[in-house]
Amino acid sequence: MEEKIIGGKKRGMLMLLVIIAVFALSVALIVVGAAADSIAPAVVGFVVMLADFVLMPGLKILKPQEALVLTLFGKYAGTLKGEGFYYVNPFCSAVNPAAKTKLNQSGDVKQAVLDAAKGGSAEAAELASKKISLKIMTLNNNRQKINDCLGNPVEIGIAVTWKVVDTAKAVFNVDNYKEYLSLQCDSALRNIVRIYPYDVAPGVDTTGDGIADEGSLRGSSEVVASRIRDEIQSRVNEAGIEVIEARITYLAYAPEIAAVMLQRQQASAIIDARKMIVDGAVGMVEMALERLSENNVVTLDEERKAAMVSNLLVVLCGNHDAQPVVNSGSLY
Repeated sequence: MEEKIIGGKKRGMLMLLVIIAVFALSVALIVVGAAADSIAPAVVGFVVMLADFVLMPGLKILKPQEALVLTLFGKYAGTLKGEGFYYVNPFCSAVNPAAKTKLNQSGDVKQAVLDAAKGGSAEAAELASKKISLKIMTLNNNRQKINDCLGNPVEIGIAVTWKVVDTAKAVFNVDNYKEYLSLQCDSALRNIVRIYPYDVAPGVDTTGDGIADEGSLRGSSEVVASRIRDEIQSRVNEAGIEVIEARITYLAYAPEIAAVMLQRQQASAIIDARKMIVDGAVGMVEMALERLSENNVVTLDEERKAAMVSNLLVVLCGNHDAQPVVNSGSLY
């Protein structure tokens, strides 16, 4: 189904004046018939008024970034796009199967229906509900629990910015384009998350080139978001939707393993810190021995050097401040 734009229909104001004039004429005929006690003018007046009411549904008003998909006796007649006051075939009906669907954090038409219902007739509210928004909207799907490539359950949420670019595909190719987008976002998210580990892990290939890399959900968020966006876009092309951006809004281990993974991260951090302390302490001991030897401050045999190294490492690597013991006697 290809979108067909209806052009040259901005005759709403002219037709409104014609409808008002015809309505005034019908009222005048009814009054004349009643005054002349003649039934013919009154009948003509009622017929003209009925025809006038038939013409009224052809008036359509569109705001910026709104569209109206019209069908005529079940056949796609075209799409009205662009702000303006239009007049179309009064037998055309607007179609929007997703009119009453509300997505999380999306600029939806549901509020427009309420506003129209408060400020106008039921017909105006119905028309507002059938309009398709062409604005950029945001879909914030619920958080999902997904196993990463290592089998660890993680909770992840994404925000997707999107817009309708082909109204005919959105209305006729899928049953409900908003629900379709939401479901495809869930499916695409699961497919991509299963490729990556939560954190960097050895021997994991996330790019599919057969070579292990350092890709991860936590450290490669931009790459992951880009792949999620491309995956969603490939699925919603037939619905006439353009996915502008996909961003990870929430990422954490699932509650059942969060505490264990936190301990693991703490242990890894402690090991890294200890390694840094030991490397620094060994360097300081080496420097101390070299300086003592260069300046001939004292001559130590291997046993005394070993004792000195042991004492310095205890002082430098200990968790608590060392309590010195002063030896006033001989070292030997």
